Amino acid sequence: MGQESALVFSTGHQTTLGIIATLAGRNSIVLRDRRNHASLVDASQLSGGQMVRYSHSDLTMLRRLLERHWDTAGGVLIATDGIFSMEGDIVDLPAIMELSREFGARVLVDDAHSLGVLGPRGGGTAQHFGLEGEVDLVMATFSKSFASIGGVVAGPEPVVHYLKHHARTLIFSASMPPSAVATVLACIDVLEREPERREQLWANADYLREGLQNLGFDTVRSETPIIPVVTGTMERTFEFWRALFDAGVFTNPVLPPAVPDSSCRLRTSVMATHTRDQLDQVLEAFDGVRARLGTP
Repeated sequence: MGQESALVFSTGHQTTLGIIATLAGRNSIVLRDRRNHASLVDASQLSGGQMVRYSHSDLTMLRRLLERHWDTAGGVLIATDGIFSMEGDIVDLPAIMELSREFGARVLVDDAHSLGVLGPRGGGTAQHFGLEGEVDLVMATFSKSFASIGGVVAGPEPVVHYLKHHARTLIFSASMPPSAVATVLACIDVLEREPERREQLWANADYLREGLQNLGFDTVRSETPIIPVVTGTMERTFEFWRALFDAGVFTNPVLPPAVPDSSCRLRTSVMATHTRDQLDQVLEAFDGVRARLGTP
């Protein structure tokens, strides 16, 4: 991950809670993207700091908030996803880093969906943009690309050392099971030895996304292997989900509070091991359901 030190937690959610609850004191401000994962929301609310949201990827609004809060006594932390889990888009990390340097803020990137996916070696968002070692803290979960359970935070050694001795979600929780640790280590070996898998993942994602768009579906701002399809209301979403399920395609229905009431969606997640025939089957199923139920 291109950082000086790292520390593992028993889950990704506890990693986020431990970081922010430990570092954001009563006089701190946590600026977070409105589309951040729930763990960042929970951590901000449970910390002693004040949580302030900015509209999704709205850097103009983020600048205004930094201008307002830059001299906060307890410091300012910008918390953002690397890849946003419900949109599938990538944060503009270079712009955020530029703002953080201008106003003296710190940056925490949640790479839960980026680690193993972004970057020439799968190192995450910072590696993708050539900013390894410049982001203050990076965290990730092992429940995505690593097919396991657990979480990690990486950053400067003094900060990681402080978290090790003060993060309550680490101190008062059990360690990762040995089997989970072994799975993560094996996945790292695969990532390093078989980069062609990541290349195939991106080829599959581009193929499915383009196919869905050509069929007239709204894939929001997706530019990654997370490809959402907007379905509208909750009732419409379940109707569409069930029809796809009956056609042999499993998707994840995404409902409020994860997304706005009128923007429910079905989230597809592409893997490197999906074959072209399987992706064509998915597109045929979407096309058939659309013909029967209409385009969402």
